[in-house]
Amino acid sequence: MQCDYFDAGTCRSCTEMGVPYLVQVARKEEHLRHQLSAFPGVEWLPSFSAAESGFRNKAKMVVSGDSVSPTLGILDADGLGVDLRACGLCSPGLTAAFPVLADFISSAGLTPYDVPRRQGELKYIILTESPDGEFMLRFVLRSTLQLARLRDTLPRLQAALPTAVVISANIHPEHKATLEGEEEIILTAQESLPMRLDALTLHLRTRSFFQTNTAVARELYRQGTVWVDEVSPASLWDLYCGVGGFALHAARPDREVTGIEVSAEAVASARLSAEEAGLTRTDFVTADATTFVRDAGSVPDLVIVNPPRRGLGAELAGLLQNSGVRHVLYSSCNAVSLAKDLARMPGLSPVKVRLMDMFPQSHHYETMVLLERRDA
Repeated sequence: MQCDYFDAGTCRSCTEMGVPYLVQVARKEEHLRHQLSAFPGVEWLPSFSAAESGFRNKAKMVVSGDSVSPTLGILDADGLGVDLRACGLCSPGLTAAFPVLADFISSAGLTPYDVPRRQGELKYIILTESPDGEFMLRFVLRSTLQLARLRDTLPRLQAALPTAVVISANIHPEHKATLEGEEEIILTAQESLPMRLDALTLHLRTRSFFQTNTAVARELYRQGTVWVDEVSPASLWDLYCGVGGFALHAARPDREVTGIEVSAEAVASARLSAEEAGLTRTDFVTADATTFVRDAGSVPDLVIVNPPRRGLGAELAGLLQNSGVRHVLYSSCNAVSLAKDLARMPGLSPVKVRLMDMFPQSHHYETMVLLERRDA
């Protein structure tokens, strides 16, 4: 992939830009094998990769400049806006929407936030595209000062971008390097974005997590489902389940499935998907994963874990190690923390591993590991 922004030194976010894509994947495979070198006898499945460009379904764009000529992209070292509307990582749908949004910001008179001066209102736009080409659009504002103006001009935006089916305003009053605040105001009748993956539709609400690479997410859930069906558990937990991707795909009429997620909004989304799919033996619980496992009186046949980059940590890994669970399916976005967690669970041996290249042009990747208890 060639990038004018990278070549000009305007943006260096993609650490592997310019490296041939097959070389990128080979480097990731080498890194993963090194991290898991303490676990011999593993079956290594072929790595999965999709497009090396145009794969991102979500864009988090800093809004800067002024209302006449806003920039959408990142900030430079001085806190000034760098426009990245033609970023090659973004899907064609996202790229086509950026000029429409820039024009709307100007016509609506929304004032971009000036970081050095701490003035202005509009900090970010967060745009997510569904597999069907619909959008969730979130305006991150410093306050509610321009909220009335945003509401008044909403029909104009919906006419210009009719595929934006969910639009909201997030209120983020603090001056710090975080993306969003606690208050979310939905401006449309529709509150969730349908994410159709094969025969299953997941529902994404404004503050719920979804993988940024739809093609790889689809394969991630397919592979997880294959491994779950191979061991055929009668019951399973999906820890850190998010909007229920793994749990819902692995659900069967004769299988008890419970998803555990700390975000109540994500749990509401997962429950809606389960109801639409008629999955009467699938439920979702709002709870901290470690607390849930620690307080549970018994364990299922299989546990799926998809933790954040920090991994499971010593306590949760120890609870799984001592639980007697027969199989664990671990989806990891950080091979270093993955290796640490596997070492904390010596009774659960990795039997299958697959690399999923979720993040081309970077050194990041996703790893799937199937663990089997060998200490019985």
